[in-house]
Amino acid sequence: MIALIIRRLIQSIVVMLTVALIAFTLFRFVGDPVAQMVGQDTSLEDRAQLRERLGLNDPVPLQFARYVGNTVKGNFGISYRIGRPVGALLAERLPATLELSFVAALFALLVGIPMGIYTALHPERWLSKAFLTISLIGISLPTFLIGILLILLFGVVLGWLPTFGRGAVVDLGFWTTGLLSVSGWKSILMPAFTLGMFQLTLIMRLVRSEMLEVLRTDFIKFARARGLTPRAVHFGHALKNTLVPVITITGLQLGGIIAFAIITETVFQWPGMGLLFLQAIQFADIPVMSSYLVLIALFFVIINLIVDILYHVVDPRLRIERQVGAGQ
Repeated sequence: MIALIIRRLIQSIVVMLTVALIAFTLFRFVGDPVAQMVGQDTSLEDRAQLRERLGLNDPVPLQFARYVGNTVKGNFGISYRIGRPVGALLAERLPATLELSFVAALFALLVGIPMGIYTALHPERWLSKAFLTISLIGISLPTFLIGILLILLFGVVLGWLPTFGRGAVVDLGFWTTGLLSVSGWKSILMPAFTLGMFQLTLIMRLVRSEMLEVLRTDFIKFARARGLTPRAVHFGHALKNTLVPVITITGLQLGGIIAFAIITETVFQWPGMGLLFLQAIQFADIPVMSSYLVLIALFFVIINLIVDILYHVVDPRLRIERQVGAGQ
């Protein structure tokens, strides 16, 4: 297990450096940050001095090396648009994004897995067909359209839920959360449903297909022949083997939820990192954009590392193969 973790850490470092290089080089050509920071009446001499002070005239490799060194130290630079440290801006927006992402992921798991199990065990019932129809709608409709329809129905027509914002936020010192207030819960319901709907349908269909495949295997037939109850066969044997690939997909989807919360945050004006990233694109705020992409890559790397470890813990076949390989 230690060797596995070391290998994954080395791979993660390579991935992070690659993402940092791509993000840095790409966003050097997204507009002119100096033009966004000064007015139209600023002289060419002042523009040149500002460009020199920001280090934009240095060679690209030198700028990238300086950027990586500062990032490792926790210094993400200064926002061109706001004039504040990027690290402070991301720290302010990080709780909102993570809170929304984890509530959406929890919703997708708690609803998607039981729906997948039910549709696999009872494929001909009308409720299973209804679940499959709902999943088809969830996959087909764009995220922004689901959000707009929810706002129209529950926010405008019925007036039950707020249409934007995070609601009342409780400051815990190191973290801000809206889950400790009624208005916070009301505010997060529609964004979390919108963000988790696609993941829910994906998890449901994955669990259904995997469980149908497991139920056709020989060891399930042997378990039934031994006289085990349907509950023991379905949940004691079939479900365990079904969840092995689901762990991998779910882990990747959690990273996807965090990364692609941009659309949901924009529709609901959720004050998270995604909304900050879109605003940074409009103003060519390179430090914010590159730091956001590197941070999202870090989330993916950490989640994938956890998924790899859980995969080896859950699936005994991988442990046996590793032991056999070490013995040879």
